[in-house]
Amino acid sequence: MDTRIEDSYPTRITGEPKPIERLDPTVWGGESDGPIDAASLASHDAKGFSIIEGLLSPAEVQAYWQDLVHLTRDEDFKSDQRVITEKSSGEVRSIFEMHKISPLIGELVRDPRILDRARQILGSDVYIHQSRVNYMPGFRGTGFYWHSDFETWHAEDGMPKPRAVSCSIALTDNYPFNGGLMVMPGSQRTFLPCVGETPDDNYKSSLKEQKIGLPDEHEITKLAAECGIEQFTGPAGSALWFDSNIMHGSGNNITPYPRSNIFLVFSSVENTLGEPYAATTRRPEFIGARDFTPVVR
Repeated sequence: MDTRIEDSYPTRITGEPKPIERLDPTVWGGESDGPIDAASLASHDAKGFSIIEGLLSPAEVQAYWQDLVHLTRDEDFKSDQRVITEKSSGEVRSIFEMHKISPLIGELVRDPRILDRARQILGSDVYIHQSRVNYMPGFRGTGFYWHSDFETWHAEDGMPKPRAVSCSIALTDNYPFNGGLMVMPGSQRTFLPCVGETPDDNYKSSLKEQKIGLPDEHEITKLAAECGIEQFTGPAGSALWFDSNIMHGSGNNITPYPRSNIFLVFSSVENTLGEPYAATTRRPEFIGARDFTPVVR
């Protein structure tokens, strides 16, 4: 039974989309709740993201990288529904539910360097909403168009509020020219509704190339003029923490240098999923988890 009371962030609408001011906080905890100091918390609250260089050591990066290369070379594993391939080349684009597939990443979500930050930002215990690894190979890696993750998680997974934070950990060096993630600082304060009805089983095509749930170009232009655009660059082992509603995207990678990252999404245990707000059926649990058990060390 759907027990939702109201929809604060209506999307997948007909007619002209109008921006909605976000009323929910970006940062829910305080300095005493975790390792992030007050100044860094204030910066994250204002910009919607923060970068931590050297979160993982070179040895740790190498261990994760070897684990993931092994998976991509397993031809039998490519038929697993959790593996998403490139639309044109057939190469692996993403692997979902990595915290269950890889024991190493299963341990990583409980690592105090990560878990304690997630709890502090969200001000509560947290559960894993989604985990995946993204691969962007050299020469043929395709990017992700401008979007808000929360828009999709709200519309298709039933996430009530943007009380979720993502941690993207670079497993390769991120340069300005190899498809690095671009973000609009401060854009998490504005929710951009999207136009168009959600097709049945939309995830099957959207994970390869998203067409529904994309904001209006005019609204993106206005948001960029207001917020500007910054890019996540840095050596392997660096981490980008970013709000679920921040506007972000990435370009194609035509360089010889691949770009891969571990992507962990934490949501507050006070922000569990209901029924989708703008879709007829739920997405599979490997995309939007419905096990709300708090992550513990």
